[in-house]
Amino acid sequence: MAKVLMKGCEAVAEAAVRAGCRFFAGYPITPQNEIPEYLSRRLPEVGGVFIQGESEVASVNMVYGAATMGVRAMTSSSGPGISLKAEGISYLASCKLPALIVNVSRGGPGLGSIQPAQSDYLQATKALGHGGFRVMVFAPYTLQEAVDLTYQAFDYAERDRNPVFLLMDGCLGAIMELVELPEMKEPSDENTKKWSLRKRPDEKRPARALTPIYPEIILEMENKTRGELYKKWEREDVKVEEFMIDDAEYVVVAYGIAARVAKEAVITLREQGYKIGMIRPITLYPFPKQSFHKLNYDKVKAIIDIELTIPAQMRDDIALEVMGRAPIFEYGRSGGNLLDDDGTYDAIMKVIKEVG
Repeated sequence: MAKVLMKGCEAVAEAAVRAGCRFFAGYPITPQNEIPEYLSRRLPEVGGVFIQGESEVASVNMVYGAATMGVRAMTSSSGPGISLKAEGISYLASCKLPALIVNVSRGGPGLGSIQPAQSDYLQATKALGHGGFRVMVFAPYTLQEAVDLTYQAFDYAERDRNPVFLLMDGCLGAIMELVELPEMKEPSDENTKKWSLRKRPDEKRPARALTPIYPEIILEMENKTRGELYKKWEREDVKVEEFMIDDAEYVVVAYGIAARVAKEAVITLREQGYKIGMIRPITLYPFPKQSFHKLNYDKVKAIIDIELTIPAQMRDDIALEVMGRAPIFEYGRSGGNLLDDDGTYDAIMKVIKEVG
């Protein structure tokens, strides 16, 4: 298929439509407004439904309702809006309902600023809601990857009967790039889905029920089942890019837009003779633990965590896997200030000179 020039938020929205999404509910917040704006026009063209809810709380509960009917459903927001959706996302997970949640993140803490940032790593991977559930968290670093991951996310969500989270920063939401759009999927028959409460008038089957409340014995069994699911993700569903790490003495770790800037610095430093590589998590959860375990710590002199937030939020996850075998440094920008090539290069060079 020919490539088309699209804005990041709009590319994600179109990928969702092509993946079979037929319901969206959301509420305006910068920098993700182009997603609902695009879907308000696009979904009716394919027989779908768009609703601008009166709030983030109302919107996520509309997604909850659509998911119970077996419809591929999604919502999007930015950090403060995701906080308001947290209870609804928790109930989606508790009821084992698939949905896509998109966060086009802005600066923090709190309301912060409307400028791009990577301030929601901890929210997405550690504190998305209550009750201890986990979701797969995808973090694209190009618009093509954002399209591909959005398209795949609905399949993962239905496979596991669990929400899936796409975390992309405001830079990716706003930039324009050429993308190759996937083929259009026709929505599957909602009646065939095990969780769907939809029932044809002539259909003879027992009534179904969905509830976020379980008796104690059943709840413990459910938690054990989900624990096994999360372990399965770690075995089978980790996505990561390992760039020039086989002989690396210095390893940069970055995701999303930060990884694009960091990779340029790594390439430049390689050309100058420095043995440096990069680990780029694509799934922030499950985290690519094995990429750190297999590093040769007899050679690795330093790990450098580069993020578009201060302080770095991914550092604790890195430290858990490095286990003290190499020092960890961090570099970032925040408050609406973007990473640039020169600043990132200089920060890495400072570490190289310090470590030797």
